[in-house]
Amino acid sequence: MSTIGRTIMPSMAGLRCAVLGAGGFIGTNLCRALAEQGAKVRAFGRRQSFPEALHGCDWLPGDFTDSTSVAAAVSECEVVFHLVNATTPASANVDKLADLNANVASTLRLLEACRETGVSRVVFVSSGGTVYGIPDLVPTPETARTNPITAYGISKLAIEKYLGLYEYLYGLQYRVLRVANPFGPYQTALKNQGVIAAFLRGALSGKPIEMWGDGSVTRDYIYVDDVVESLMLAAYHEGLGRIFNIGSGEGRTLNDIVGSIDRLLGEKIPVDHRPGRPVDVPVSILDTSFAASDLGWRPHTTFEAGLQATIEWMRSSRSD
Repeated sequence: MSTIGRTIMPSMAGLRCAVLGAGGFIGTNLCRALAEQGAKVRAFGRRQSFPEALHGCDWLPGDFTDSTSVAAAVSECEVVFHLVNATTPASANVDKLADLNANVASTLRLLEACRETGVSRVVFVSSGGTVYGIPDLVPTPETARTNPITAYGISKLAIEKYLGLYEYLYGLQYRVLRVANPFGPYQTALKNQGVIAAFLRGALSGKPIEMWGDGSVTRDYIYVDDVVESLMLAAYHEGLGRIFNIGSGEGRTLNDIVGSIDRLLGEKIPVDHRPGRPVDVPVSILDTSFAASDLGWRPHTTFEAGLQATIEWMRSSRSD
């Protein structure tokens, strides 16, 4: 057993795994951690945002909608980490059919490939911020009603259900992680996701921070290293649970984040307010007590420590 932070982690040495969406934010961090732990990592994606970060991984370029490429990516693997996210909450609502085809239909083809090639488990990154919709209970547990207000959340929920069906019909094990709002190194905010990355890039470039709405939207922000730990635990988890909330359990408004950035940078960053968006749930905070009791996972990075580490990485990457 090895330890990262205060979480006792299973050994990843020798694990044959595929990371789908490896060139993205969470995928890059996960691949790095798996390779460092001695796993045999096949990294699959359309492009690498940071090629040097995937040193030690077997990079396999391909599109998630190409069933032949996906089948090749998962062949001879024990565990598949499904991190592909072809749309955003805003774009999914604009073209719902495209969202369904890109995410749900492509995932069904993935599950068929996993079944045919003998994959034992799929670990899927779902969305803790969208599957519940406007929550009845805050913090929100996994047992809460799921009533998404975006096509994006509906697609995530549909994939969760299909994972359950494939375990029931074929014995393909699965674990779902409903991740809150992750942030940290290697996040680019190029798809208009990742508010902290977007805020920091503006602030470090001497530009005003662009904010949707009045800044009262409240979210649960979780540092990416803690998310990676949950993914590793999910690869070997043998408890009863299948779906876990992964978040800090604490809420912060957009105005709170701006205040933290001001303090850490030592200056007042101007804010450019834009109209609020209907896809934004007013408050989303996750109850992570089930992940603590059944998955053995707890976050250990404080928000400000994670924010400081992200600032340092951004400054380093800009100079590079």
